Amino acid sequence: MATMTAMAAGIVDGRIMHRRLRPARNQFVYAGFSLALPLSRLDELPGLGIAWNRRGLISFFDRDHGERDGGALEPWIRKLLASEGVSADGEVVLHAFPRMLGYVFNPVSFWVCHDREGGVGAVLCEVCNTFGEQHNYLLAHPDGRPLVSGETLRARKVFHVSPFCEVKGTYRFRFHFAPDRWLARIDYDDDAGDALLETSISGVATPLARAAVPGLLWRYRWFTLAVILRIHWQAVRLWVKRVPYVAKPQPPLQRTTR
Repeated sequence: MATMTAMAAGIVDGRIMHRRLRPARNQFVYAGFSLALPLSRLDELPGLGIAWNRRGLISFFDRDHGERDGGALEPWIRKLLASEGVSADGEVVLHAFPRMLGYVFNPVSFWVCHDREGGVGAVLCEVCNTFGEQHNYLLAHPDGRPLVSGETLRARKVFHVSPFCEVKGTYRFRFHFAPDRWLARIDYDDDAGDALLETSISGVATPLARAAVPGLLWRYRWFTLAVILRIHWQAVRLWVKRVPYVAKPQPPLQRTTR
């Protein structure tokens, strides 16, 4: 496995999949991309053609993640991990959408937290809903052993995302951590343990290079707008299919669930 000091920013080019199984079936698959950003090397982004904490055609702002106050992200995640008793003292790689033409919406971002030997000590799933709220699900083994590709990790659902799902049941997470391939799969089971939703973000990872940025902008310049429009279009489809609407409850008091 590559050492953490060798990690560099990458582009994950692939697809976004969402499949609803009940009470009405609904599925979509869209082309999509994300950036894989080692937090210790964010200052290299301008040299790679991505604006950092300033306006640009493609940009990344620290204030779009973490505490959302514009503070540095690496100290924030280190403090969170320490408060949860998680040992992950290697590189932290954030998988997230950048701002396209100044705008971004990340339904979920993934902070992959490595140890010094290159293993994955934890993954923080940073979830946002369309009501401007955020919540974190921290995935880590209680005994401190590394997470491995393909294993299933579970978390109780405590945060409202879709107005067509209740805040109950369980998420099942699975990841593929290979340097050249990324997969994050999140499936949702109701309280009875029956599968309700299947979702994934997957793709092939290549190094982020300045020469690749113009093509990224050409292909995905309307990406943020498309994400927002598709979320609302799928909501209309579910409403037409008479899937019951669930009113938004108050968000949980704690920001992080483990």
